[in-house]
Amino acid sequence: MNSSFDSFRAHLDDYNDRRERLIKASRDVTNLSKRTIFLLHRLVLESDPDAPAAIAAERGREKLKEVQAIYASLQPELVGDRFWRYQRQVSPGLQEYIEALSFAHYLEHKSLVTFDQVQKSLSNPDGVPYFPLTVSDYLLGLSDLTGELMRFAISAISQRGGRAKAAEVCTFVRACKADFERMTPYIRDLSKKQTVTAQSLEKIEDAAYAIAVRGSEYSLSQESLDDIVAQSLSKFGHAEGTRTRWKRDEENEEEENV
Repeated sequence: MNSSFDSFRAHLDDYNDRRERLIKASRDVTNLSKRTIFLLHRLVLESDPDAPAAIAAERGREKLKEVQAIYASLQPELVGDRFWRYQRQVSPGLQEYIEALSFAHYLEHKSLVTFDQVQKSLSNPDGVPYFPLTVSDYLLGLSDLTGELMRFAISAISQRGGRAKAAEVCTFVRACKADFERMTPYIRDLSKKQTVTAQSLEKIEDAAYAIAVRGSEYSLSQESLDDIVAQSLSKFGHAEGTRTRWKRDEENEEEENV
């Protein structure tokens, strides 16, 4: 009898220890993925408008190799049916990683990263996956991309040629929302993210339409209008960036104090 309870205790201890390790790893993945997204936004915003976005995308993929290294180290923890047992602990960080990867992919290719491309990025050099990628995690991660595209579009408006770029992003996000809508009955939590996608789309449309309406009031060339828009938004962008940095510093201090 005692040996049976010792076996149960060892099993529960192993389960709890592995669960805690996966939760910590998922938090590390989330943190690194967010930093990659911030890096991509900064590189695109600070670079020359005529410079190819592929340069920023390449920097982002290099940063994401740190995440891939974490998942490689977790392969023994998720072998066999363990992945399905601990999927809830892995899923949050995985979705954040897919969001960052898809953002880098969009900057370079102006399209969504495919399911196979994501799974390949989570495989060893021999093509063996560290763990199976689920359709739900893939779609939920892609749905989060629309929020970053909204920020990208709003920031792009302040650059030369940014109005055309914002209109392009607006069309892309609208198509994503329509495609994801058909899958909401089958993917848990996708309907909630669709609500956020609709809000992001509305913000892009409001910004693009406001610029278009104001632009029709002036008989100026497209280049001159771009300069006026850039000058008008630069002060706002500087103030918003300052507030964002303050907020980020406060969050970092809170995390350090925890």
